[in-house]
Amino acid sequence: MSPDPEEPVRPFRWDLVRGDRLGTLLPEDPPGPPWYLDELVGCAGRILARCGNGDLYFVGRSLDSVHDLLGGALAATSWRERLHLLPFSAYGGRRRGFAAADVRRFRARLAAAGLAPRDLAGRPRPVVFADIVSVGGTFEALYGLIRDWIDDERVPWRAVRPKLRFLGVTARKHTSPTTWRWQQRSAWTADLPPRAVVNVSLAPDVWRCLGEVQHKLTRSFHRGRWADPEVTRPPRDEAARAALAEAVSLVRAGRDREVRRRLARVMAGEPAVTEPWLRALAAELRA
Repeated sequence: MSPDPEEPVRPFRWDLVRGDRLGTLLPEDPPGPPWYLDELVGCAGRILARCGNGDLYFVGRSLDSVHDLLGGALAATSWRERLHLLPFSAYGGRRRGFAAADVRRFRARLAAAGLAPRDLAGRPRPVVFADIVSVGGTFEALYGLIRDWIDDERVPWRAVRPKLRFLGVTARKHTSPTTWRWQQRSAWTADLPPRAVVNVSLAPDVWRCLGEVQHKLTRSFHRGRWADPEVTRPPRDEAARAALAEAVSLVRAGRDREVRRRLARVMAGEPAVTEPWLRALAAELRA
């Protein structure tokens, strides 16, 4: 029987923060934190500081490691429910490249996550979509699908516009007045408020590791898998087991008191530290 195109499918992923039972999937001698931990802490701290007090949705799989680190760090704070994974791959990011069935499946998935247009308009805080960015194709596709949905539902754009933010993690490089930034050549970003699109930089080797090299716990969730029940089953191959061990090590690192305090120190160096919400979060991490 073919899957119902209106029934949302979500790739399986273990809940590493609340503690799914992993049994023999983990090695007897679990690995320590990965080599890129220090760089990841800096990136994660800046993501928190630049999210504008919004709810974070990590798009696709590239920033799974940031999600896992922050999941451990924020588990005992008031922000423990503000981290989300949003499985989505656009394969190049063409705004108009989706068939009608693709659009229905996309909308069903976002509605199940509480991100339908009317839900967005009524949210008390903005939604912050975060992803590793090269030229912004995935963000463009995601924005286009959401904007078309808003128009189809006749939800006033002025009600949703302040609730959408995009945070790109870019490869760090020397900056100058002529430095090219992805959002400057993405026409759609002009539809949003000036501070709704921000960036955080990451060391190039770590950026490449997370975006291109690192094994992930889930398969890429492109349109060809949006109705595939196979993605709801846990992977058990050796690559998935190695990815699971690494993810667990990052959650454990996030729970470490010194790592939480390092996150707070990074946040303290950001301009947004003048805002009460960020100072309050930093205080929770230092506790």
